[in-house]
Amino acid sequence: MNLAKDYDYIIIGAGSAGCVLANRLTEDGQHRVLLLETGGSDKSLFIQMPTALSIPMNTKKYAWQFHSEPEPYLDDRQMHCPRGKVLGGSSSINGMVYVRGHARDFDEWAEQGAEQWDYQHCLPYFKKAESWYLGGDDYRGDQGPLGTNNGNEMQNPLYQAFIDAGVEAGYLKTDDYNGEQQEGFGPMHMTVQGGKRCSAARAYLDPARQRDNLTIVTHALAHKVMLDGKVATGVEFEHKGKRQRITANQEVILSAGSVGSPHLLQLSGIGDPEVLAEAGIEVKHELPGVGKNLQDHLEFYFQFKCKQPITLNGKLDWFSKGLIGSRWLLKKDGLGATNHFESCGFIRSNEQVEWPDLQYHFLPAAIRYDGKSAFDGHGFQVHIGHNKPKSRGFVHVQSADPKQAPRIQFNYLEEQEDIEGFRACVRLTREIINQPAMDAYRGEEIQPGEQVKTDEQIDAFVRQAVESAYHPSCSCKMGEDAMAVVDSQTRVHGIDNLRVVDSSIFPTIPNGNLNGPTIMVAERAADMIRGKPLASTAGVTVKQPEAGRQRTGLVERALPD
Repeated sequence: MNLAKDYDYIIIGAGSAGCVLANRLTEDGQHRVLLLETGGSDKSLFIQMPTALSIPMNTKKYAWQFHSEPEPYLDDRQMHCPRGKVLGGSSSINGMVYVRGHARDFDEWAEQGAEQWDYQHCLPYFKKAESWYLGGDDYRGDQGPLGTNNGNEMQNPLYQAFIDAGVEAGYLKTDDYNGEQQEGFGPMHMTVQGGKRCSAARAYLDPARQRDNLTIVTHALAHKVMLDGKVATGVEFEHKGKRQRITANQEVILSAGSVGSPHLLQLSGIGDPEVLAEAGIEVKHELPGVGKNLQDHLEFYFQFKCKQPITLNGKLDWFSKGLIGSRWLLKKDGLGATNHFESCGFIRSNEQVEWPDLQYHFLPAAIRYDGKSAFDGHGFQVHIGHNKPKSRGFVHVQSADPKQAPRIQFNYLEEQEDIEGFRACVRLTREIINQPAMDAYRGEEIQPGEQVKTDEQIDAFVRQAVESAYHPSCSCKMGEDAMAVVDSQTRVHGIDNLRVVDSSIFPTIPNGNLNGPTIMVAERAADMIRGKPLASTAGVTVKQPEAGRQRTGLVERALPD
C-alpha cells in the first residue's frame, strides 16, 4: 500500500467507535485520517444475515476468540470472550440487540467523575446516531446512520405472551424502553435495517469509504503507540509481515475495545508499573488504572418445553434453513431478517434497587446461544442476567509481543450482591413464566429444572450455567480520579495527543447491551475532537418509579399512577 508518512488522526480499531470517528472526522474534508483494523472485510453473508449471528461470533476469521483465566468464583471455568476482528468490530459479530441503557446509568457516570456525561447530555447523541423505523420524537432519532427496528414485529405469539406474563406478575409495561421509560416489559429493538445487519461499518464506514481524506488499512496489527516523552506521535503497526511507523500530526485515538485498548496502552509502556515490569515492558508513563475496573454482564438461559409446535426448534433442519436463507437472499425479510430477540423486560432484583438491574431477552426457541445444540422438541427460553455487577476484573499484558493475548480476569460473582442478584433471576423468572398468559405454551422446565430451589442449589447451578453476555467494558475508565485512564474529554491522563474512545472508557457498565452506548460515546467524542460545540442538554423527562414502588421480590407492590 502507498501510505502517506503522516496523517492528522490515526484511529486504531474499526469497531463500533472507530467507524463513527472515521466518518465524523472526515466529513468536512479538513483532516486526513488513517483507520487501522486487524481484521478484514465484513461482506460475508453470515455477517449480513441477522439470523446467522452465532456464526461470525464463533469464527476465528471474524473474532478474537479470547478466554478468561480460570474464574475463581465460577468453579474455575475459563469464560469465552469473543471480540470483533473485522470491519465493524464487535458490531459485526454481536446479537444486534439495541439497548441504550437506563437514564440513571449515565447519571451514574457523571457521579463517578465523567463530567457532563449524564443522560441529558448523552441523549442528543443517541438521537444523532439513530434512524428508528417508527420515526423520531423527543427520545428517538430518525436522521442518523444507524438503522434500528423491531425485526418481524413479534409475529410469533410467544413474544406477546411473555410481555403479558410480565404485566400479570405486576410489573410495568413499556412501549419503548429506549425512550421515556426503560423499566418494564415490551418489544425489543435491534440494529437491523432493510433486513440486513446494520453494523457500525455499514452505518458509518460504507458512506465514507470513497472520501479522499480517509485511508482504511485492514489486516494491520497495531504494535504500540509511539511516544516522544509524554506526547503521542504516531503508531507502529504490522501489515503483511512488514513493520511500519506512521506519524499523527494531531492525535492517536485508540478504539480497539475493552480488551484491545488497555492492551495497546500497556504495550506502549503506559500503565501500572508492576504489570508492565512482569511483562518486561519499559514504563513510559505510570497510569495505574489501565486495564483495571473490567466489568461484564453474565446471563443464563431459563428454558421450558413448549406445548404448541410454534417455536424455532421446528425450523432447525437443513430444508427449513434453506427456505429461510433463500427467502432472505431474494427479499431480505422473513425469519432470516431478525435476531429473534423481539420481546424483553427490564426489572429490579429487589425493592432497594433504584433502577432496573435485571434484563430479559425472550427467544422462541430452546437452543444454545452459539447455536451448537438445541432441545429436541419445541421449547422457548428467556436469557436473564444481573446487569449492574459489583465485581471487578482486569486486562493485563503478558509480554512485549503484541501477538500474545493479554490475561483477562473478570472475577465474576466475587461480590455477594452479584450472587444474590442471580438468585433473584431464578426466582423472579419462574414467577413470571408461571403467569396465566403462558399457560397455553408453558411445558416442563428444562433448565435449571424444578429441583433447583434453595440458595445453595441456585448458586451451584449459576456457577456452572452462566455465560458471558459478551459485554466487557470499563477497563480504561473515564474520570478525574487516580484510577481513571482518560479525562472527561476522552484524553489519556498525562499524555498529550492520545485518546481512548470505545466501551473501555465507560466508568460503570450500563443496564443493557453495549453497542448503542459505544456509538453514542464516539459521536460525542467526535464533536470534542473537532472542537465543535457539544449538543445542548435534552431537557426531557424520565419515567422512573421510586425504589420499592414496583413489583419486586415475591411481594405485591403498588404500581405508580
